[in-house]
Amino acid sequence: MLIAFNKPYGVICKFRPEPGRPTLADYIKLPDVYPAGRLDTDSEGLLLLTDVGTLQARISSPRHKLAKIYWAQVEGTPTEAALASLRAGVDLGDFKTQPAGARSIGEPENLWPRDPPIRYRARIPTAWLEITLREGKNRQVRRMTARVGFPTLRLVRAGIGRVGVAGLAPGEWREIDAKSPWGPIG
Repeated sequence: MLIAFNKPYGVICKFRPEPGRPTLADYIKLPDVYPAGRLDTDSEGLLLLTDVGTLQARISSPRHKLAKIYWAQVEGTPTEAALASLRAGVDLGDFKTQPAGARSIGEPENLWPRDPPIRYRARIPTAWLEITLREGKNRQVRRMTARVGFPTLRLVRAGIGRVGVAGLAPGEWREIDAKSPWGPIG
């Protein structure tokens, strides 16, 4: 079984109860499914869950180089030099990121409002970036955008492989045929 879930902001990526905090168990009432990778509590968007260990490893392991697409709302207006740095790989001190896809985009269509909304500051513009990674270190997108001078304000994972978050409202999930031509394997 493979589940695509649109994880809302503030939800912890585990099933074990966390007093006063929402977890996956508040949204997904299926036995024996586990996240294939994770998404930080303050990030939102696509999370894949499965009950098949080999599929979980294939999705989450950087060894398989499955593309993960993120929409990052950043503070400021990124320059071409900043985007080029993201594409080339960014030295984060403890490691250098692999080359990534990075481009400026408009606000994504069908993007849901975040609850709570990001802080609005009239004098500081924001912009959206689409960043594609084939690795996934802790808080990597946030660290990358901050390192090139444009801190992330909102982070949404839009896709993993060929599975996207489109059509799923925050907190909704759907089952996916892992063997379908638009599934994550292939």
